[in-house]
Amino acid sequence: MSGASRYWRIQRINFAGVTVTYKEYVVPKAEEFFHQRVKYSQQADIQAALLSYFYAEKARVDVISRAEAGLCLRCYVSEPIVKACQRIDNLFGGEKFFTYHDLLPFVLNDDGKTLVILDSDRNHQLLLNDKGEVQTTAYKFFTVEVLRKFKHNLQSSMSLDNWAYLQTKQNPELKDFLSEFGFKHLSDWALLNRTRPKQIENLSVQERHLVEVFHATYRRDRRERKQIQAKRCPDPSHAQLQEMLTFLQQRGVTINSTEKLKEELEKVAIQLRQYDIWSQREPLEFQDQETGNYTIRTDLPTNFLSEIDVEKQEITELLYEQLKISLAEAIEQEIKNNIQRLTDSKRYANLATKYIPGLQLYYCQNKSLKEIVPLLEMSSWDQARRVLNPGELLNKVRSQTVQKLLNSLLNIAHAKGLTQIPPEPDYIKAVAEQIESFVDEELFKEAGEEIRAGKSRSMNSLYAKQLQIFLAGNLMSLHLENIYKKLNN
Repeated sequence: MSGASRYWRIQRINFAGVTVTYKEYVVPKAEEFFHQRVKYSQQADIQAALLSYFYAEKARVDVISRAEAGLCLRCYVSEPIVKACQRIDNLFGGEKFFTYHDLLPFVLNDDGKTLVILDSDRNHQLLLNDKGEVQTTAYKFFTVEVLRKFKHNLQSSMSLDNWAYLQTKQNPELKDFLSEFGFKHLSDWALLNRTRPKQIENLSVQERHLVEVFHATYRRDRRERKQIQAKRCPDPSHAQLQEMLTFLQQRGVTINSTEKLKEELEKVAIQLRQYDIWSQREPLEFQDQETGNYTIRTDLPTNFLSEIDVEKQEITELLYEQLKISLAEAIEQEIKNNIQRLTDSKRYANLATKYIPGLQLYYCQNKSLKEIVPLLEMSSWDQARRVLNPGELLNKVRSQTVQKLLNSLLNIAHAKGLTQIPPEPDYIKAVAEQIESFVDEELFKEAGEEIRAGKSRSMNSLYAKQLQIFLAGNLMSLHLENIYKKLNN
C-alpha cells in the first residue's frame, strides 16, 4: 500500500482462523476527512497538515477534526508497525518458536474506529464519545502513542515512517515478550549467571574457571535465597567474591583482589554479550531453576533440512559471521584513526585522551553532546561535536565495513572457485552495491536513525551494541574515576 490511500486504510488484527494475523480495512471517517479537509498535492504537505490538525496547532480546530485527522495518521503508521514486526522476525532467524504474528497483538491494537485526541501537554490519550465529549482512558492505542511522542517540528526529526518503525522495536510489552526467549539486554551478572554450555566452549581455560566458580557461588546463592524470580541480578557481594577467589586458588588460578576478580568477570561478560548479539540463530534453551542446568527446548521444530536448505543456511551464517568481523575491525580501525588525528592536531591534541570516554558517555550513558561538555571539561558544544562527531564516525565505519566485507566475500568466492582474481569490474560493482544495501539494512540505517532521534534516542542497534562492546573493553584500561564521580553527583 502506498500513496494517499495509506491515510484511510488501516492494518488491524484479524483473528479469523487459527493464526492471529492482520488485515487491511478501509476507514470511512478517515477517508471522508482526508478528501474534505486536506487539499494539498504534495505528500509532505499532506502529512504536515494532518499533524497540525491533530496537535491542534491550527487556530480554532474543533475536537472532532483533531480526532479525525489523528485517525488518518493512525492509518498511516499502522503499515510501518507491521513492517517492524516482520523485521524483528527476520532478525532473529527461524529457530525461535515465534513469528511476527505473535508480535502484532502488542502493537497493532488500534480498532480504527474510536476517536482519540491528546491533552494540551501531549501526555495522555483522551477518548471522544458519540456526543463529542472528552473522556479519560487507561487504555492506550499504540498508534496514538507513536504520534504522541513524535516531534515533527524539529529539523533533525526522522520521518514518521522511521519513527513508527523505531518506536515499535522499542515497545516495552513487545520487548518483554522477546525477553522470554532470551532476547534481552542483560546486566553483566545476569549474562554470567545464564551462561550456556555452548558459550563456555568459546572461552579460554581461565575464563571457564571464572564462569564455573561464579556459578558455584552466585547461582547457588540465588537459588538458596529464592532470588531467581527477581527481575535483576544484583552485584556479587564481597563475601561471594572472596569465596570465588578461594575456589580459583584451588584450581591453580591466582587473582590478587576482589576488585581484580570483578574486572576479570566483566571482561568475560563482554564476550558473552558479543555472543548474544551475533548468535541469535542458535537453538534456544531453558534453564531449570532447581538445578541451574540448561536444556534444549523440546518445543522447537525438529524437521530435517534438505541439502539446498542446508547450503542456504551455511551461506547465511557465513555472511553474518563476516559482517560481524568486518564491523568489529572497522570500528577499531576508525576509532584508532580518529584518536591519532586528534593527537596529531595542534588544536585538539589535549583532547585525544577524552575521545573514548566521550563516545562511552554518548553511546553507553545516552548523554547528549551538550551534557558531555562539562563532564569532559570541554569548552563548548561545538568543540564536543568536532572532537566526537558520532555521525562522521558512523559514515567512516560504514565505508570500512562495506569494503572489508566485500574483500572477505571476494576472497571466499575465489577460494571456492566461484570467481577469478582480480574479478571483472562489472562483477565487483554489482556485488558492492548488494553488500552496501545489505549492511545498510542490517546495521547503518537504524544506527543513523538513533543519532538523529535526539533526546528520545535509544542506542540498541547492532552498530551501537558492537561499539559499546569495544568501548567497554577499552574503558577498563582508562582512568575514568573523575567522570563517574561527576555522573553520580
